[in-house]
Amino acid sequence: MVSAAIYGCEGPRLTEVEKRFFADSNPWGFILFARNIESPAQVRALCDELRSAVGWNAPVLIDQEGGRVARLRPPHWRSYPAGRRFGEIYAQDPIRGLEVTRLGAQLIAAELHGLGVDVDCLPVLDVPVAGAHDVIGDRAYGNEPGIVAALGAAAVDGLLAGGVLPVIKHIPGHGRAGVDSHERLPIVDTAHDILAETDFPAFHALKNAPLAMTAHVIYSAIDPERPATTSPTVIRDIIRGEIGFSGCLMSDDLSMQALSGSLAERACASLAAGCDLVLHCNGKMEEMTAVAGAACPLAGEALLRAEDALAARVRPETFSFEEGFERFLQLLDV
Repeated sequence: MVSAAIYGCEGPRLTEVEKRFFADSNPWGFILFARNIESPAQVRALCDELRSAVGWNAPVLIDQEGGRVARLRPPHWRSYPAGRRFGEIYAQDPIRGLEVTRLGAQLIAAELHGLGVDVDCLPVLDVPVAGAHDVIGDRAYGNEPGIVAALGAAAVDGLLAGGVLPVIKHIPGHGRAGVDSHERLPIVDTAHDILAETDFPAFHALKNAPLAMTAHVIYSAIDPERPATTSPTVIRDIIRGEIGFSGCLMSDDLSMQALSGSLAERACASLAAGCDLVLHCNGKMEEMTAVAGAACPLAGEALLRAEDALAARVRPETFSFEEGFERFLQLLDV
């Protein structure tokens, strides 16, 4: 049976130990980072190795947003701006802003699909506020939920047109975090009614997206003890309830310092809270083994949501990359 987990790997090729571990644990998917990437041919071979290890067409994920969060970089791949640039264009000309955002996502998808990568952790739907940590910063499309929702929807459409599944993040909102959740646990003390007006709407607008990633953030007005990832209250009442997200829900990276407890405890708490999948990124075998011991087989509604997400993988639209990129540069006014 498929395990409710997504794992990274250590380097550009799988070791024999990794092959055996993935074959035994049979995770739902894999995620790539810069340490896994050398050249297009090598990435294609690694994706084939990952899928061969589990014996099925498991999804391969990546964080390819553009700007400072881009695992694929020149000279082998094109550069794309951070989300904020699209928001600036939208502010001047909404039609142009929507077109360039969709086209940028479709171009990213074309590069990913050609490598065998079929899930991109994009779009970022967080809405930053003044004084927040810049871990989100210019990754966000803007500071208005309506703009973030509109451009997020355009990015989702572009990725799907390119044959790549989007992951909306970081639900229900990371924009108010005062610290970087990679390093510490953010605590947001904003009232629920304000969160409902500013942080949740972009996620509500994209509630039918196939996949979403949680925020390792405490919202004290909703659950003062646990971050969203491990909070049954946040997942049940806010993510599934108020926001109405109906897709497959994955945790953010379990190895981030915002979470407490052992890796096994983090995995158990995330799944018990209502995450369908747990994500572990750093490729450290000792940690992955601990997560595997806690990650249950996908079953019930979680399995159905995961299957529905994979069913959204479709063949890319016919598309000229060179013509598309030329148009993209025109829209960016570069």
